[in-house]
Amino acid sequence: MKKLGMITIGQAPRTDVAPIIEKYLNGRAELVQVGVLDGMTKEYIEQNLYPEANDYVLTSRLVTNESVIMSREKIKPILQEKIDYLEEIGIKQILLLCTGVFPGLTTKTSFLIEPDHMIPPTVKALVANRRFGVIVPLVEQKVNLKPKYSPYGMDPLFAVASPYKHDMASYEAAANELKNSVDIILLDCMGYSEEARELVVNATGLPVILSNAIMAKLVSEMI
Repeated sequence: MKKLGMITIGQAPRTDVAPIIEKYLNGRAELVQVGVLDGMTKEYIEQNLYPEANDYVLTSRLVTNESVIMSREKIKPILQEKIDYLEEIGIKQILLLCTGVFPGLTTKTSFLIEPDHMIPPTVKALVANRRFGVIVPLVEQKVNLKPKYSPYGMDPLFAVASPYKHDMASYEAAANELKNSVDIILLDCMGYSEEARELVVNATGLPVILSNAIMAKLVSEMI
């Protein structure tokens, strides 16, 4: 059976997201999971990987179900090591389980699938000239993620709801913030669930795109 490597910027296994990916793989490939933060305690992460002022900020999930905030600049070398490891064990296709932007990641022969390269143009084709809203996990990402969309002529409205805090009220607040100003919404983090999408759909009555589902559908065509 073919294998698909999947790298979370948190800790593996991602029991929350992997079932969504596996549903669309439909048994055609085995998912091999690794995490940037594997083996690290929350205390270590907070002491060594926490963002400094003006860092590009990211969030992800630990196997304890806790969430952590980290600096892209600090985790990027570890992420590259995980890519190298999957290549060394023979994985030919590697999915980065993060919608953040990571310039300069490399592979030798394997194909690295980066959501930030695939989701914006795909969403642009779906959105066309309609008003576009994006829900992100962190307030800082309302600024950090704008440059991801601007090359495609998109200037989305942002709202915030963390996929890792299980706070239904935050989804409703984000949905209410956007519903009268946009025509379609993207949940811009690989940690959002089908349940989160349904909450936003029910609160807005609008089409809602789930990042991990759209990536799973696209990747399934490559297996």
